[in-house]
Amino acid sequence: MATASVERVDGDGIVARTAGEDVVVDVLFDGRRIWSFWVLRDGEALPGGGDRFIPWPKRLGKFLDGSARVELRAHVDDTVLHDQEHRFGTGEGRISIVDAHGRPVGIDNDGRLQRTFETRSEAQTAPLLDSVERILDALHGIGVAAFPAYGTLLGAVREGRLLGHDSDADLAYVSRKTVPVDVIRESYAIERRLADLGYRIERYSGAGIKVFVTESDGSVRGLDVFGGFYAHGHLMVMGEIRVPLPESAVFPLGTTTLEGRTLPAPADTDAFLTATYGPGWRTPDPAFVYETPRTTYLRFNDWFRGTRVNRKDWDRRYLGHRRANPRRKPPTLARWVQEREPTDVRIADIGCGRGGAARWLARRGYDVLGVDYAPTAYEFMTEWAAQRPDLRLRFAMLNLLELRHVLGWGARLAHEPGTHALMARHVADAVPAAGRRNLWRLAEMACGPDGRLYLEFLTAAADDDRWVHRHLLHPLDPELVVHELGERGGSVVERTDSGPDARGRTTCRMVVAWHS
Repeated sequence: MATASVERVDGDGIVARTAGEDVVVDVLFDGRRIWSFWVLRDGEALPGGGDRFIPWPKRLGKFLDGSARVELRAHVDDTVLHDQEHRFGTGEGRISIVDAHGRPVGIDNDGRLQRTFETRSEAQTAPLLDSVERILDALHGIGVAAFPAYGTLLGAVREGRLLGHDSDADLAYVSRKTVPVDVIRESYAIERRLADLGYRIERYSGAGIKVFVTESDGSVRGLDVFGGFYAHGHLMVMGEIRVPLPESAVFPLGTTTLEGRTLPAPADTDAFLTATYGPGWRTPDPAFVYETPRTTYLRFNDWFRGTRVNRKDWDRRYLGHRRANPRRKPPTLARWVQEREPTDVRIADIGCGRGGAARWLARRGYDVLGVDYAPTAYEFMTEWAAQRPDLRLRFAMLNLLELRHVLGWGARLAHEPGTHALMARHVADAVPAAGRRNLWRLAEMACGPDGRLYLEFLTAAADDDRWVHRHLLHPLDPELVVHELGERGGSVVERTDSGPDARGRTTCRMVVAWHS
């Protein structure tokens, strides 16, 4: 058996080592598990020996100001590796790791602060379990053979209860459909059925929804419903599973027991959990991290998840400003457009963000469409524009990572009367290469021989530039952009390279035209 030892605990993190195989360690503050980690997987090798440095999770850092009894225990055999009183920062009181309402939280295996089940009583989780039963019954009633999945199934089969380190419930079903679009249609039918039962639902992919359940103390917990199907001899289940598992491992459904409740389960739970977690699923691992093969990830993106790739990062970026009025001073690129284009040209602001530049142009007489990946970004401006019908200003969602979206918008803009000018400020440097190529394709379709594309992107920035990281930007080589545009028939008719500015950033602005 692998053994571990803890060499040091301080305000920066933990220094530990293990002899042999990796070891998962639980971190407890004043007797309550807060976080778990793997010594080798999560640690950084220190020079001069076998020590590994494991930093505190970022979301835990804000709590580390005060005193606490810190215990570190090997998760599997509960061996105590460290047990001492520690003081962090300059705080005088006891460290209390709680949410804004004073409720205990911990770090889940995705690195998020969550209210895990180990902090909840049976009475508090009963409404969630009631909803699990109710939703399973509703789905079976419309011919969908659903069952607990992921951590919920693992807890039921291995322990007969909800996993203490888990924070939500997971259900899945394996559709009898064999084509992704039919699986999507079925998922929408499921969503409508659950909405009829009074549940609030959020859709985050073509085959995945989250059902919100209110617990006895008013807390809201998520219950995920993942769609799956068989294709090319493989079982596919959103969002991690693609394995050559026979249908006999799923159908006909058997049963399992969760918190004393008998629930449906795949026919061969051993095979199903091995497909989900690997052959070691019987060994508890509160720090488990999915390692989805890239081929599986890309398939699910193309079939079901195109509108959600990196979406949570952008939603998080704009969440705190969704109700705020954007700045009135226009960026330089908007002035470029105004100086070079007459007001009878239709403007499409690609990646409009909060819509400040689009509003500035609309106030100067242009017909402006602002599109962005994150609808939370332009929420305020949509309502603002609706109250001013004299302005020709509208907003919509565009996903440059989904080809169907790009082709649809390209065709729509190409068929609108008049000439189009597209403006894309810090878009080419914010999307992956596939999104950048789709931007060029969209511009080619929308601009035609008479329109033009206005670009602005970073060409260099400091590695520690927080503004660049916050906006998810990555500098681009202008010559790469010129080459890619040329491959789509575009030519740069005007270019300005500027900087470095006071923060060390250099930028490039281009005007691009297409000639048939």
